[in-house]
Amino acid sequence: MSALSHIPLLGAAVWLHPSYHLAAILEMRAIDAWVSSAESVGDNASALSSSRTYTTSQHGQRTPNVVSWSRGGIIAFGTCNSVALYHPQERRVVAVLNGHTGRVNAVQWVHREDCAPESHLVSGGSDNRLILWEAQNDEFRQSVECKGHTGPVCAVDAIYVEGSKILVASSASDSTVRLWLCNENKEVECLHIMSFGSGFMMDVSLALLPGSRVPILACGGDDSRVHLYVQSSGQLQKAMLLQGHEDWVRGVAWASIGGELLLASCSQDCLIRVWRLCAKSGTDTRTEDDHTIIKMKEDVFEVKERDVSAVFAVSLETVLAGHENWVYGVHWQPPFYKGGELQQPLSLLSASMDKTMILWSPEEGSGVWVEQVRVGEVGGNTLGFYGCQMSPDGSMIVAHAFHGALHLWCRDQDKEGEWRPGVVISGHFNAVQDLSWDPEGEFILSVGSDQTTRLFTPWRKQDVKLATWHEISRPQIHGYDMQCLAMVGRFQFVSGADEKVLRVFQAPRNFVENFANISGTSREKLLTSSDTANLPEGASTPALGLSNKAVFQGDLAPKTNEEEEQFNSVSDQYQESYFHPLNMTEPPPEDHLLQNTLWPEVQKLYGHGFEMFCLASDSARTVVASACKASKAEHAAVLLWSTATWRQVQTLPCHNLTVTQMAFSPDTQFLLAVSRDRTWSLWRRNPATSESPEPQFMLHAHTGKDTAVHSRIIWSCDWSPDSKYFVTSSRDKKVIVWGPCRLEDTEDSVLPPEIKPCSSILDVGDSATAVAFCPVLCSNNSYLLSVGLECGRILLYRWSPGQEPTGGHDWSSCGETDTLQSHALAVKRLRWRPRAGRAGRENNKKDGQTD
Repeated sequence: MSALSHIPLLGAAVWLHPSYHLAAILEMRAIDAWVSSAESVGDNASALSSSRTYTTSQHGQRTPNVVSWSRGGIIAFGTCNSVALYHPQERRVVAVLNGHTGRVNAVQWVHREDCAPESHLVSGGSDNRLILWEAQNDEFRQSVECKGHTGPVCAVDAIYVEGSKILVASSASDSTVRLWLCNENKEVECLHIMSFGSGFMMDVSLALLPGSRVPILACGGDDSRVHLYVQSSGQLQKAMLLQGHEDWVRGVAWASIGGELLLASCSQDCLIRVWRLCAKSGTDTRTEDDHTIIKMKEDVFEVKERDVSAVFAVSLETVLAGHENWVYGVHWQPPFYKGGELQQPLSLLSASMDKTMILWSPEEGSGVWVEQVRVGEVGGNTLGFYGCQMSPDGSMIVAHAFHGALHLWCRDQDKEGEWRPGVVISGHFNAVQDLSWDPEGEFILSVGSDQTTRLFTPWRKQDVKLATWHEISRPQIHGYDMQCLAMVGRFQFVSGADEKVLRVFQAPRNFVENFANISGTSREKLLTSSDTANLPEGASTPALGLSNKAVFQGDLAPKTNEEEEQFNSVSDQYQESYFHPLNMTEPPPEDHLLQNTLWPEVQKLYGHGFEMFCLASDSARTVVASACKASKAEHAAVLLWSTATWRQVQTLPCHNLTVTQMAFSPDTQFLLAVSRDRTWSLWRRNPATSESPEPQFMLHAHTGKDTAVHSRIIWSCDWSPDSKYFVTSSRDKKVIVWGPCRLEDTEDSVLPPEIKPCSSILDVGDSATAVAFCPVLCSNNSYLLSVGLECGRILLYRWSPGQEPTGGHDWSSCGETDTLQSHALAVKRLRWRPRAGRAGRENNKKDGQTD
């Protein structure tokens, strides 16, 4: 295990031991992935070297310009401080680009004129910077950085000019639009700054004027107008103002068609306007005096380039009315080559806050622009669409919503004009606070500050060798930010949020059946492992309620026509149960996740005085420990709950401040707690007696002010697989192994006289926010540990207890994630898969390989 050559580093922060998975989560300010365990190391990663595969669950940002679809088929989207590159056909993230220190608000591929796959990508963020990424040896690396904006960048666009030079336009909340020129030598120059006083430009779009290499820039602003600028003879000139919209212009997009340009603009007035820009020859002006011809009003402007003057005219082509709420994004179907000629389809996609996307195109006979297709979602608690993109061949369309979720539709090959929802990546849209594997290691549950609990598992589509991880259930959608969870058995968990109550959830029958379908597990085997007789079908949340209410088979009985005509009461007219059982063979889309995948809440646990902070359960699933935020000793006590009765069985007082993490030893005999007060406490289970069959713990050892080694808050702790040692990690950058908690090779209950540091102090160079022992011993009885840092990196170390601790020779580094594999923010929790093998594989073996 000393060499890292056979340890693929997977996901934005997932590591793969030869037989184990490690799941890591991170703290995110706006949106990012927790990363689940990973799949096999693929040789077909499209934008990466063949040594890596990313298995990531992610959401986009809550900003309109954050998704861009390349001609090569890769979707780039901003997620927290990173840019994720997602392959929609393979349904996986192929790369995560880390470079921004603030939230990524805008991404845009730099499209080639020959429609070949792109080699450049531009991103803008809340760190006021623009980054130009360039493909080098199948990996995207940071090429050029544009600094100058004094506010967050909200929109970007870029085109090639003069060979391989790239012209970038950016708009920011500092009320300026800037034009940058990036050359082949990775040098950047800010060419122009347009200031709009107290106004803002919501979107920018660049194109080249017909028949020339003169760039034209369109900006849509909060003054309800579209501003056009042309760059000629090194100067940026304001060409004209396009008026007509009655509210903020949210999106602008150019398309080049047959020697003319079409500009689509969309607005909060619910309308889309399409403008036509064409070059005027000398003969065009003569017909203007002919008053018998009815023509649209044209605005003209002149461009001088190298002593040659050209006149261009702009006229309103059409106004598209069909959306019932603000239109946030417009996107033209990408051009393609046919018969050696570049074809630009006359097809425009629009996304609106009315939760729909519309595909517009002119009718063949009349040329009148009409709505061809409308897709969207009905119901749910989403807030509509922020932006839209179309695949290079026009067969898929994607929208991203206010909650960051991507929504994908695919053209039905069998039915003309029909579109159906497609499987797409999903994940938390705010900080992920905790996660846990199920006892069998087949799925992962996670909780986050986006007030949701989510369940992810691998899914292998028929005839596809590589399984990909997907969210298949959203057991809890809450009104408080989620903080912690603990699995209690295969299909039951306890979760804690920013409230004083703990909630217990159990999987419904519909989930168990769908999990069997998607994961390929035997349905009979799963149903026998849970009490099927009493399982409800599903769950729904009543209006104004926080608790998921069980829905049983009888609640789903269809009403007869007579019953539907005669309402007994108002409550019969407005049914509370919105749950509809689904028979799923593939991961569900967002609207089903929101409505039909909830788990019923079976218990509430009251006892804490402040918001919940951490949870732990023992491996026998008999007891759950919980702790809440605390600034006094009386509130910092750990509460123990019996899983058989869900009664509080014990209070364990020891600490003075918040207990930050707890862990039961694998043999269930000890409970370890670490705290903000920089100390740890170790509790030993008393032997069960007939008088007290429920578990009871007593204080066995603890550190105090005089014996504490850590000088800052202890963030994390974990147990070695043999229950002999435990490890603590702290903000003071130290990782320490303590013990022994059991004597060598004895089954006797005789305990060691003293528990003290067994390792030298490992300084990891940054706040150690998460730590975890691998459940399998390495060679020579050494232990493998993973350490998560505040900067987002994950380190692997081997600790050998037999080595002399002095001089630190007992620790040896096994490797770490690089910038492109790491999280963007602090790692909050590390969890190794509880059993050997890989989730989502038949017999847990890699295809075509033995152990």
